[in-house]
Amino acid sequence: MKVEANAKINLSLDVVRRRNDGYHDLRMIMLPLTLHDVLEVTPAKEDTLVCSDPKVPLDERNLIFKALAYLRREWGMDAHFHIVLEKHIPMEAGLAGGSADAGAIIRAAAVLAGIDAPLADIAKGAKQVGADVPFCVLNQSARVEGIGEQVTPIRDTCDFEILLVKPNSGVSTGQAYQMLDFEKVTHPDIDLVERCLVQDDYAGLCRVLGNTLEYSAFLLNPQVRTLKESLVAQGADGVLMSGSGSTVFAIGRDHEQLCAWKEHYRRMGCFAQLVKRKG
Repeated sequence: MKVEANAKINLSLDVVRRRNDGYHDLRMIMLPLTLHDVLEVTPAKEDTLVCSDPKVPLDERNLIFKALAYLRREWGMDAHFHIVLEKHIPMEAGLAGGSADAGAIIRAAAVLAGIDAPLADIAKGAKQVGADVPFCVLNQSARVEGIGEQVTPIRDTCDFEILLVKPNSGVSTGQAYQMLDFEKVTHPDIDLVERCLVQDDYAGLCRVLGNTLEYSAFLLNPQVRTLKESLVAQGADGVLMSGSGSTVFAIGRDHEQLCAWKEHYRRMGCFAQLVKRKG
């Protein structure tokens, strides 16, 4: 069985507060993208993983194995699988590459193992695997709240393309959260972002994008700030860092201009790709 693992962007991300248990309460608007990894999943006597990218861990550090452990622990699954992972989503990019793979294996394994439960229920519990995993299981545009387990699909009608640009260096998600200074960070209006998206208010959407984690990501990796400033200076309609970085994205409706910027950043040595929301 082949299944796509779609990358995501956060059209906005608000870290509301740091909880006593060490987690953070979040409010986010998230979109799945056409950029995706591919998993080929077949039943086997034991879990094995091979990957096209030699940098990807092939043991229990990989969220794919954590996702399978979650299905066995919480949903009584006793099946095992051989997984071939074709990797296209860059790592440490804020695009949920590992979480996307975990979400994809949960969808595939649930079908192959015959787990008799609504996908939404399986997705909610997948917060045990990672904060972005519940969203990646459902794999559709959504408002995401709590620590990632509250996923409410939204019907977005706003049309635009998305230019992803990532510098060679990444950002540690853990450090990005740890360094937040809640007296200095910005808190985007998530309700307004959702309203613009649903009502096709493209101009309004471009004005209200925001990401609390830019505060610490810019300190951890100044290349991210420079990249965002570069896209803004070139006149991109809306520019934001995705997740905890280091990918910065620009949304736009001028296909030729976005293609020109893509080639410009590729010449600079960045990962740059023009994508759309997953249909």
